[in-house]
Amino acid sequence: RQMAVHTTFACFCLSAQACEGAFAKYAQKLLTDLMANYTSALRPVEDTDTVLNVTLQVTLSQIIDMDERNQILTAYLWIRQVWFDAHLRWDKDEYDGLDTIRIPGSYVWRPDIVLYNNADNHFTGPMDTNVVIRHDGQMMWDSPAITKSSCKVDVSFFPFDGQQCRFTYGSWTYNGNQLDILNAMESADLADLVDNVEWEVLGMPAEKNIVQYGCCADPYPDVTYTLKLQRRASFYVFNLLIPCVMISFLAPLGFYLPADSGEKVSLGVTVMLALTVFQLLVAEIMPPSENVPLIGKYYIATMTMITASTALTIFIMNIHHCGPDAKPVPKWAKIVILQYMARMCFVYEVGENCMSSNIFLDSGESGGQRRCRKGGVSGEQRKDREISCDIPANDGLLQHNIEYIANCYRDQRAMQKRTAEWKKVAKVLDRFFMWIFFIMVFLMSLLIMGKAI
Repeated sequence: RQMAVHTTFACFCLSAQACEGAFAKYAQKLLTDLMANYTSALRPVEDTDTVLNVTLQVTLSQIIDMDERNQILTAYLWIRQVWFDAHLRWDKDEYDGLDTIRIPGSYVWRPDIVLYNNADNHFTGPMDTNVVIRHDGQMMWDSPAITKSSCKVDVSFFPFDGQQCRFTYGSWTYNGNQLDILNAMESADLADLVDNVEWEVLGMPAEKNIVQYGCCADPYPDVTYTLKLQRRASFYVFNLLIPCVMISFLAPLGFYLPADSGEKVSLGVTVMLALTVFQLLVAEIMPPSENVPLIGKYYIATMTMITASTALTIFIMNIHHCGPDAKPVPKWAKIVILQYMARMCFVYEVGENCMSSNIFLDSGESGGQRRCRKGGVSGEQRKDREISCDIPANDGLLQHNIEYIANCYRDQRAMQKRTAEWKKVAKVLDRFFMWIFFIMVFLMSLLIMGKAI
């Protein structure tokens, strides 16, 4: 039984080899017969007035790179072109049922369909692959291609932007009366697309156009594929936007720092330098166009706000350090700032140190009668006994000295009160501008984050 099995298997292998040999023999004969009087230099039609239809189908395999600065899209495509060659037909029964053959593409005529908006320095076309020929003359040429196409990039809403890149295919030398391009599908095939980490593909519809150029009267058809892309903004949100928002919230805190710390202006300058670094990072990515990206507008607005806050801080510090020689606070400032704005900003402390102490007597209490104790009495009589004694006339110098000291103290109290009022004005303005700038930063951050939703 084993001998019978081996014999059957050997016969099957011999039959298969014989079939392969037969097919190879007929394929060789078919290729020789087809190429006997064939030329690849001429358009394969029986009548020169006949229009040759070429069906184009594009499959997007991968988005390799999007260079926004140079406005170049690099993509990996599979391109299929189908047409009929009137000179490459045969009766398959004459060649043992041979239906199709595959031969090098250089052997036959191929349409000169190229990518019009090619941006490659070497201008390389599709790979020179084999062509599949059917017995009825149908030619199918599948070839992969890595294309670099020019793409108009609009970064107005970066990093929440979407781009539309076009792939325009057409014949380079044949006009519409000689070669016509048809769409195999209404859009490119995206079934085998490899996901890109930066871009999300929304679609790639196809559209046929017929263009008449100024140089020629004949129409030139083309097929344009529009690749619709949406940027995945998570990377830029976490690396460019959120750090900027966090730094921006530090700017209003400069108003909360005590004026005597000497760090109010330093904080504003440090925040300004940090935002300048982020602005330079964005400028390196974006093309040098007139369209300022959304994140760039946010940086500029934040830097303008920080510049204004630093200038206001310097102005308020000058108010805080008003010395004893400063003029009194105007009445309108006392009413508007020290009363209404202080209540709005929850600033209640006055900041005066010695205005409520009464160490010295007023000058009116220095004259007249003084209560004194009389000497020369016993201890029991001295207890709680007080008599009134007049100040002698020769004590006028002492009264003058007391009045001088009281006047100096009143002047000192007036200067302290004036200085304290100016410090309170500065403190109220600090709190007021702190809340104003906090609201501004919150609204700007809310607006730009709203673009991500």
